[in-house]
Amino acid sequence: MSRVVLAMSGGVDSSVAAYLLREAGHDVIGVFMRHGEQSIAACAVDGKRENSPLLPILDTRTDHKQGCCSASDAADARRVADRLDIPFYALNLQAEFRGIIDYFVSEYAAGRTPNPCVMCNNRIKFGKLFAYADSVGAQYVATGHYARLRQVEGEIRLLRGIDENKDQSYVLFGIRPELLPRMLLPVGEYDKPTIRALAAQIGLNVATKKDSQEICFVTSGHHGDFVRARTAGSSTAGEIVTTAGEVVGRHRGIEGFTIGQRKKLGVAMGEPYFVVRIDRENHRVVIGRKEELGRLQLTASDTNWLVRPPNTEFECLAQIRYNSGAVPATARPLGNNRVEVTFAEPQFGVAPGQAVVVYDGDRVLGGGWIDS
Repeated sequence: MSRVVLAMSGGVDSSVAAYLLREAGHDVIGVFMRHGEQSIAACAVDGKRENSPLLPILDTRTDHKQGCCSASDAADARRVADRLDIPFYALNLQAEFRGIIDYFVSEYAAGRTPNPCVMCNNRIKFGKLFAYADSVGAQYVATGHYARLRQVEGEIRLLRGIDENKDQSYVLFGIRPELLPRMLLPVGEYDKPTIRALAAQIGLNVATKKDSQEICFVTSGHHGDFVRARTAGSSTAGEIVTTAGEVVGRHRGIEGFTIGQRKKLGVAMGEPYFVVRIDRENHRVVIGRKEELGRLQLTASDTNWLVRPPNTEFECLAQIRYNSGAVPATARPLGNNRVEVTFAEPQFGVAPGQAVVVYDGDRVLGGGWIDS
């Protein structure tokens, strides 16, 4: 029997993952990663077992913070673990998560668009969680992501989940390739309706729970306020200008904008306008028509490859946002962990700070962080 540490968020996906792993004969340990901005010191809940000296039981908070790591989510995860009779622990990762918040703030303040969920996967879910797995003698780490793993010709490949509407392979590109053989992604073989139906069938209380759509430490639509509160004394307020240089308004700070944004620009142009560029040096937000937003090429740095790092140009499919599709492109390695991606057709919303992930069909090849 293999021991598996499963990241349990309190949602339906990781809850059903726990059931699938248990049914497959694994020794499952559920772990809730409490890393919200105001997370509790630590807590561990192990329904019918004695308290662990490594993770003392503490009372959970009773706030109603939104996102994927609230106290109510921890309670949901605990109930699922009790239902399935598996041990459950909540780990204090507040110190580690402070680095994710610092990254989020610094990227927006620099006029870039961060992706804290990808960074959290890289640094915490598939960083600290593997360290915890080692400490409890677990061979595997599992999550409820909609992605698949396949062994082909002696290597483990990361593939898209079969549900194209829920596929989450994009957010997993940054995993170190040597960790793939120790990962399990049980729900990637199912579509979302089947997962919900299975949760209801086995009597899990989260069967109809809504999916988390928010960054766990920021109220939806208020990331600008969040950044400004942490950069007091260094205002980035300035002008809103058209691509022709016409000043059409002012803004409170560049941290409130991202490339491709159309709503809440604060100006009325009589037709749809989009953020096409953010001028960090002059604190300007540049807006234009949709055709001015299109880009045929980008460069990205800090690449991570789940295949042998390429050294020649190759054709691929490239995806520039979690909720966008992958499109035909050509990738050319530039050295120093950089890559240039050229699209077959212009792409709208290429944002510095976001990730570009390249695929061969359904297989994740790797990706990097967009610079320009």
